[in-house]
Amino acid sequence: QLQLVESGGGLAQPGGSLRLSCAASGFTSDPIGWFRQAPGKEREGVSCISSSGGLTKYADSVKGRFTISRDNAKNTVYLQMNSLKPEDTAVYYCAVGHRSSWFRCSRPDFGVWGQGTQVTVSS
Repeated sequence: QLQLVESGGGLAQPGGSLRLSCAASGFTSDPIGWFRQAPGKEREGVSCISSSGGLTKYADSVKGRFTISRDNAKNTVYLQMNSLKPEDTAVYYCAVGHRSSWFRCSRPDFGVWGQGTQVTVSS
């Protein structure tokens, strides 16, 4: 069964950068999404990418700061996060898109979730 493993989280200062990785245990040609969940808040879509990498979507709150990409040869999807803000603090998850409506980058359209990686932005 396909499994996803996130890595790359940690502590960053405001204005700093982190790169998250989402590694799949096997080949996947499915869309992949990055989501995040802050304490007391619902899990929200951050960015999603098509199977080829040609289509991407970003939440308004991260546009211009985050970049999603994928390397299908390595079965890995990345999330480059620049100009980090304290409000980016959350547990970040990746997941496989399993509906044709994946481009909404909405939680119900995704399944097979990773365990998450903590991102903390603080001075």
